[in-house]
Amino acid sequence: MDSSDDILQMATPSALLTLDGVIRSLNAAMARTLGRSVEQCVGRGFGDLLPTSQLSASESLVSHAATTTTVAMRVLEFPGPGAASVVCLVEARRVNDPVGGEALVWVHSLDARNDRGGLLIPFRLAAKAANLGLCMYSPQERKLEWLGGAPALAALFPEASMSLSEVVRRVHPDDRGALRRLVRSAAAQSPWIRLRFLTEHDGWHFLVCRARRIILGSGGPERVFGVIHDDTKRQARRRRALVALSAERQRADEIAAFSSAVMTAVTEQEIQQVVLTRLAATFGGTGAALAFITNGRLRVSSDAGIPIPVAALHGLPLDAPSALPHVIRTGEPQFISNQDDYIRRWPHGAMVPYFDRLDSGYAISITSLSPSGDQPLGAWLVTYDSEHRSSPDERALMGTLADLAGQALKRVRLQEARVELATALQQAMLPTLPEHLPGLEAAACYQPSRDGLDIGGDWYDAFVLPDGAIALEIGDVQGHDVDAAAAMGQVRASMRAIAAHEPDPATVLTRTNELLVTMDAARFASCTMLRIDPDDGRVTGASAGHVPLLYARDDGSHSIREMPGGPVLGVLPDADYAEETFTLDKDAALVMVTDGVVEGPSLTLDAGLERAGTLAAQAIHDGLNAEETADRILDAAVAVDHLDDVAVLIIRRT
Repeated sequence: MDSSDDILQMATPSALLTLDGVIRSLNAAMARTLGRSVEQCVGRGFGDLLPTSQLSASESLVSHAATTTTVAMRVLEFPGPGAASVVCLVEARRVNDPVGGEALVWVHSLDARNDRGGLLIPFRLAAKAANLGLCMYSPQERKLEWLGGAPALAALFPEASMSLSEVVRRVHPDDRGALRRLVRSAAAQSPWIRLRFLTEHDGWHFLVCRARRIILGSGGPERVFGVIHDDTKRQARRRRALVALSAERQRADEIAAFSSAVMTAVTEQEIQQVVLTRLAATFGGTGAALAFITNGRLRVSSDAGIPIPVAALHGLPLDAPSALPHVIRTGEPQFISNQDDYIRRWPHGAMVPYFDRLDSGYAISITSLSPSGDQPLGAWLVTYDSEHRSSPDERALMGTLADLAGQALKRVRLQEARVELATALQQAMLPTLPEHLPGLEAAACYQPSRDGLDIGGDWYDAFVLPDGAIALEIGDVQGHDVDAAAAMGQVRASMRAIAAHEPDPATVLTRTNELLVTMDAARFASCTMLRIDPDDGRVTGASAGHVPLLYARDDGSHSIREMPGGPVLGVLPDADYAEETFTLDKDAALVMVTDGVVEGPSLTLDAGLERAGTLAAQAIHDGLNAEETADRILDAAVAVDHLDDVAVLIIRRT
């Protein structure tokens, strides 16, 4: 080989390395390419002076040259002397030091000016592997050249080379300024920007782009490289999710409004108005009818949406062989998907003579206002102008609201409407806990207030999330009146609807707060929400101004856990909520309570938490199950003459 001096006098970057990659000597060109002085480079590992992404490639190159007699070449990226990095084709070969005879590795940059495209191959491969597109902008020529990457992205650019003006023309006017800043950026790497790009065949695409400044070869031209990701599908999924969430929120609002209106009705006429104005919209139907029983016969009223004349149903005896009297008589709902289904079940039904006027898709859902075995009160009927198959959730909700309306009717007739209806609504809205939770045992209990209207806004909820985790909520809406109970139902329904799409507790609280603030809700609410993985006991929780959790263990000990979070719901716009993750040990339990359990006229919050925690831990230690533990805590709270309504929700890992 040439002498070391000859190597160091080369115009192109050149260095001598030990076999393990440490720089022995280098020329000024190599030092500049490494972005350091000669003194700063000598004695350092060659790969350590390169960008982190190049470490593996440089080590492989040096190792190959050190262990074989063949020449190795590889494209490497160097830091460069300025903002732009330098891409070089580097050759490495094993040589002997002519002075001491020591084996060394000589690395030097090759002249690639006649094939600068070869320097781009690693970038193309990396872009394709990451499903990204790669393009190059030449500032002097003001042209954008497509280099490759993901094949799907190539379809966005019908020509391999486009002028900057043509690219700008295809970018949405509101995003053109961001594009110009991207290509003119003097930084080594720009932040990601989003822009809308109009394609020839399939409209607007949402692109995410980042620019890098790169010099092609030592002393070569500087170019701007663009990395592109097509975010169109994700944006579409996000829009669909937002539409679905908006629909869920609207549905939750309609259900809450329906419940509140039924609850506050104080006459039979008011109940009739609520049902006929709200029922069809709540369940996506086109018409609704309401039937009461008077002297053994149907008294039917309807909105203007059902295509069957009310006279066909009005006055039917309770024992008539038709669907509506059957539901009222037996309490068994009927969900009829089309006319053929109706005729098959009720060949002599009152509606059959009118089916010839209707399209074949006509569907009917009929639900009793009283449970099976109770005194018949009536039923409501929802019609659809096309075939309709009710889901289990829809059937359950229709049954719950029909039962609520039936309770309202009973209380109205007994002149106990306001207080008793509110209680019925609250009990209807407090859910049945899921059964047979794998690895978990849950229990809840509730005692209404003994102040005001004997009703309140305390609630709890527990349900299985789409990913199999268990969601738990407990909360308290301000006040002890009809509005508090209505607001409670609204908050609980909203949280459940939101959690179906965004199950993280902090996100659910944030979205619920946004919804309540937007609605200008008259009441605020405190709440704690937990998300529990039944497999490993991992708990994620957040609080909106609610009292702390209690953690009870089977050794009789307990601790008070203050959950992170934010303010109560429905007061501050743009409030952020934090969350915390911890593990629920086996045979341990989390106790969630409302403030009426742990605070009262003669009981401070700290003393109440300590007492409830001691009771829970002793119950777990004594082998009591979750339901018995909840009862023990609630009995103690009621015994101290609290005026507030109280709720306890316990989850124990078995």
